[in-house]
Amino acid sequence: MTWVFYAILSAFFASLVAIFGKIGVREVNSNLAVALRTIIIVAFAWGIVLIEGSYRGLSKIPRYSLWFIILSAIATGLSWLFYYKALQLGPASRVAPIDKLSVALTITLAFIFLGESPTLGNVLGGVLVTAGLLVTVFVR
Repeated sequence: MTWVFYAILSAFFASLVAIFGKIGVREVNSNLAVALRTIIIVAFAWGIVLIEGSYRGLSKIPRYSLWFIILSAIATGLSWLFYYKALQLGPASRVAPIDKLSVALTITLAFIFLGESPTLGNVLGGVLVTAGLLVTVFVR
């Protein structure tokens, strides 16, 4: 299977995050909901790691990689906390598109920090995602 297949699955399950999350935070503190969600994700992820045996590589993770995994985890946690709070306060059909502004931001940051080359496709795609976000959120 290719990276595109996995990316499509990611998008599908991310859409379910918004729907299930919106329903889940109706009568629950959003930070508590994120904490509970995180425990479940940790158990799920470690279950997969244990089943496939990839835990054996834990001691071989380079320090440099470990620092960036830690930074990624902190960014994930902050993203989830803010996302669930936004879902609690606003409609999922407007919160989720704003969250997807991360697509355009990632494209831009990949150019700056990862040295990825801009292409017409990814620049235009980022612009269209941003335009779609603006339409979804501000046009009634």
